[in-house]
Amino acid sequence: MRLRVFLLPAAMLALVLFVSSYWLPQGTPEGCDSIWRPCLSVHSPTSKPEPHDERNKRNIIPDEHLVYGDDIIMEECPGQDFQVSRLYLHLTSALGPASDVLLDEYLSSWEELIKFMNALGPLVSFFSHKVQEKITLLRDLSSSPAALNSQEQQQHPNNILLLDPAAYRSVLSMLDTELQAGVVDFHRHTPSGSRTLLRLHRSLLWLQLLLEKLQEGPDAEGRLRTPGELCREAYRQALAPHHPWLLRQAAEVAFGAMPARKVFLDLVCVDSQEEAKPVMWTLITAIRKVHRRTQSALEERGMLELP
Repeated sequence: MRLRVFLLPAAMLALVLFVSSYWLPQGTPEGCDSIWRPCLSVHSPTSKPEPHDERNKRNIIPDEHLVYGDDIIMEECPGQDFQVSRLYLHLTSALGPASDVLLDEYLSSWEELIKFMNALGPLVSFFSHKVQEKITLLRDLSSSPAALNSQEQQQHPNNILLLDPAAYRSVLSMLDTELQAGVVDFHRHTPSGSRTLLRLHRSLLWLQLLLEKLQEGPDAEGRLRTPGELCREAYRQALAPHHPWLLRQAAEVAFGAMPARKVFLDLVCVDSQEEAKPVMWTLITAIRKVHRRTQSALEERGMLELP
């Protein structure tokens, strides 16, 4: 009887110690994810580095500068709204699976590009106002109708508002959903997401061409063309064929007031034209990928000339 009195508590204590041992940190931090091996502070899961893809999704700039490609450094420029490194991050994050383009990240790229246009002066910012209207429309379509106020709801046809907001997660999903729902009209102007995307797509080509021309060196006479000349040429190639006469005249006036090339160098945080070339090409490459995917999606569905 006396032996049983001692054995029972001893057995219970041994059991407690045995189970408790599994609640202590063991092995590597990766091994403490099991329900039977929870982590104390020394092995806290939050101390593990965040995967690079997750950082991109949250649009976090990890350091004061970013390195891309062949050791190209895109620095964070203090004292300005536009950040070329942030634009690059949004563009690369917009590249979805199966040659798709993720719409939220695409629009975030445009919001950074608006800051770029606004930095070029009040006349150029006229275009950024029109771009912002298109961004707002697409973001509204990806929201629940209940989240929109009455004025915002009046801007969209009822059959668009009845579509699942999840359809506006990507470019391919939006185009196919709107086509199947019959909200895309090939003969008259309707405020569909597809038509709105087409307008942004054309403007992205304009900015792509401008950046390509800005990184070019001197001409045969050793002269660097002014940003106004380059912007006008890019506009005539990408946007002028789709704009009415009055808007084309307003654009000509705006390009005549473009700032000096030094302003563009400052915006991408470099001191010389030579330093700007690798940064420009890295950015241009990212824009081309997004533009090429969007171009293919619109072309395959016959949407490149929506009224």
